[in-house]
Amino acid sequence: MDMDAFYASVEQRDHSELQGKPVVIGADPKEGQGRGVVCAASYEARKYGIHSAQPISRAFRLCPHAVFMPVRMDYYVSVSRKLMEIFKRYTPLVETVSLDEAFLDLTGTLRLMGSAEETGLRIKTEIRHEQGLTASIGIAPNKLLAKIASDLKKPDGFVVVDHNRIGEFLNPLPIRRIWGVGAKIEKQLNELNIRTIGDLSRFSIEELKSRFGRHGEVLKHLSRGEDDSPVVPERNAKSISNEITFEKDESDRLCCLNILLWLSEKVAFRMRSHRIKGKTVVLKIRDCDFTTWTKHHTLVFPTDATDTIYQTVQKLFENNHSTRPIRLLGVGMTQLSRTDGDQTDLFKDDKQEKINRAMDKLKNKYGECIVLRGKTN
Repeated sequence: MDMDAFYASVEQRDHSELQGKPVVIGADPKEGQGRGVVCAASYEARKYGIHSAQPISRAFRLCPHAVFMPVRMDYYVSVSRKLMEIFKRYTPLVETVSLDEAFLDLTGTLRLMGSAEETGLRIKTEIRHEQGLTASIGIAPNKLLAKIASDLKKPDGFVVVDHNRIGEFLNPLPIRRIWGVGAKIEKQLNELNIRTIGDLSRFSIEELKSRFGRHGEVLKHLSRGEDDSPVVPERNAKSISNEITFEKDESDRLCCLNILLWLSEKVAFRMRSHRIKGKTVVLKIRDCDFTTWTKHHTLVFPTDATDTIYQTVQKLFENNHSTRPIRLLGVGMTQLSRTDGDQTDLFKDDKQEKINRAMDKLKNKYGECIVLRGKTN
């Protein structure tokens, strides 16, 4: 389940005069000079090239006549909770991906609730009637296929993938529909005359590995629609992470460090919101040739502090970063534990804890984009 332009749609729902207009949710653009980032954009705004995580100043230049609105995060969170309540009427196995996206495992509910298709349609109807919003739903045998299906007919989409017709579903789709296939990989695949997922599926693992290394095997499995990852409710999550894929491969070291700080803050904020700490910091990098690797560092004490996470990630990046342009950066935390009962770090920085609490208070009220660490500017 993926809500359609969630933050912007909530604002358009609450302000009828905004319907049909380009709406950008983010920090005050200050006449194009703001330093915040876009948190969400309506479909009308996306036509101008505006997208999430984009500098608000660039969004202003792309579409100065758009309606720029502050983030009402506490309100969006309350709406999200109502959506999750709807989902949990049908299954306790709800994996929250973000405020506006979730996986639902309907295995075992068929006898009580009816078919997955019937359940999906009821969920869409309840979202529309109770919240005045639209959602795009993909129903499939696994998470990979469900995600692809949910994206196919946005907004207000509803796509069902029959487990006996996976190849028929996937084969006509462009290879860009596969998770992680960007412009550069698409170009390399095109050079092999691979333009659809069906074209890709006809290549052997050996042929793909000879061209793409280990990722060739991953591409092969994805082309077949193979994914065995389970739906994991938040209470059972083993890691928390955030990542971003650049529109263009990035070579600037300072820009990468700024992004890593921004990601560290997002991860730390989520942890503090759920009263969780982590002990192992994870850095993820995907190079321009799609080589992906991760580096880990385990701390002495669990933490939810932005500075501690960022400083660790920065060292991992500086120690392992090559000169190759970067396509994706990610920051994560594993070895999670509840804050209650955790061993205390006697050398923790009380000043930083106060800063974190103050920033969290602002973010909970006005949204994640309202305040950023100085280095991100």
